[in-house]
Formats: sequence, structure tokens, C-alpha cells
Amino acid sequence: MTSQLLFDKLAYIDRLKAAGVDEKQARAHAEGLDQALREEVATKSDIAKLETKIEKAKNAILITIITVSFALLGAIFALQRVFPPG
Repeated sequence: MTSQLLFDKLAYIDRLKAAGVDEKQARAHAEGLDQALREEVATKSDIAKLETKIEKAKNAILITIITVSFALLGAIFALQRVFPPG
């Protein structure tokens, strides 16, 4: 469900070093970020797909509720004919 995210650790390390970060710390930061990015990260496309699935599920639930409501209404009218009020 996720797409590959590109991350250039060496370029990131070079940027950190250029900003004054010690090489050991820069490598630790780069490794941590690389590990975090390798985890399952949802992209905008993933979120759009989930939104579509949620919308379809919502519509299916709504149709079911309407169908059951009409069935119950029909059952109530049928029972009123068999057992008239009063």
C-alpha cells in the first residue's frame, strides 16, 4: 500500500556536516531518519485510495440502513393489517 520513498543518506550526512554537525552525530541522524522512512509511510495516493474505500463503505451502509428501514416499515404495515389497532 505504500510506495518507495527515496532518501539519500550520504547527501543528508553531507548537509548536516556542512551545517556544523559532527560526523558521528550526522551519521546517527541519517540512520535514524532512514529507518523511520523505511517504516510504512502513507502517501497522498494511499490516503486517496482509503478515502475512496471509506466512501464506498459508507454508501453500502447507507443503502443497507434504507433497505432495512423499508423492510421494517413493510412489516409494521403488515402487522397492522393482521392485528388492526383498537
